[in-house]
Amino acid sequence: METHTLKTDGAEIVYDVRRPAGGTDQQPPLVMIGQPMDAGGFRALAEQLPERTMVTYDPRGIGRSTRSDGRVDHTPETQAEDVHAVIEAVGGGPVELFASSGGAVTALALVARYPGDVSTLVAHEPPLIKILPDAEAAWRAGTGIRDSYYQGGWGAGMATFVAMTSWEGEFTDAYFAQPAPDPAAFGMPTEDDGKRDDPLLGERSWAITSYRPDTAALTAAPTRVVIAVGEETGDTLTGRTAKAIAEQLGQQPAVFPSHHGGFAGDEYGYPGKPAEFAVRLTEVLGGAS
Repeated sequence: METHTLKTDGAEIVYDVRRPAGGTDQQPPLVMIGQPMDAGGFRALAEQLPERTMVTYDPRGIGRSTRSDGRVDHTPETQAEDVHAVIEAVGGGPVELFASSGGAVTALALVARYPGDVSTLVAHEPPLIKILPDAEAAWRAGTGIRDSYYQGGWGAGMATFVAMTSWEGEFTDAYFAQPAPDPAAFGMPTEDDGKRDDPLLGERSWAITSYRPDTAALTAAPTRVVIAVGEETGDTLTGRTAKAIAEQLGQQPAVFPSHHGGFAGDEYGYPGKPAEFAVRLTEVLGGAS
């Protein structure tokens, strides 16, 4: 694996390139992006695809990538510019792109802005809250994560995050009537470490969850856009957002093994099925629905 640092506007982006050990890959590079997850979250999936040239990166201000733009928020448009710069640095497009969660939102912004960069995009469960039919209630539930985090620290915020993202269906009065979740019940710390810089739990990624994709640009692009959803995700938040954007694009989401992090190993204590996921990803990149 080669590791590189690329200077972009207001940031230094660290990205990795994995090349096949047995020779040159005749396929375009497979770029994999997440948010707020860094490149490390794709390690298990990358190990399942040793025949591919793969590119992963850390978004600005996360992991090894630094920023000097004086900002702490994460916006799809800015991150799309960084990903475009990485694609240019590895030889230019079109590449194949697998994008997860907030990275899938960035990928939709990338294709809208630079349609020639990507031949096929697999956008796995983008958390596009504002396109839901219950967007106002869903956004209120999301602000509850921020409030819990600011009031009680990481454990309290993460417990509320789990409760919200595990909720099935629309956010009704029943959701808001629940007592605050106990961090200890999820094996999370109850003490407050005083930090308030988590990219997931505060307001730093609100620009991602509030993003509204340019469906006209996406439809007009030469890129084949595939919205993906985990078979275990059901009608939880990201399952519903995936179905909503797929409907806007006139398609049914492609079903993948496992859950929201189904491509990951046990790095985060919630392992998916990376081997099965890699098989399905290969099928979809090859043209399967």
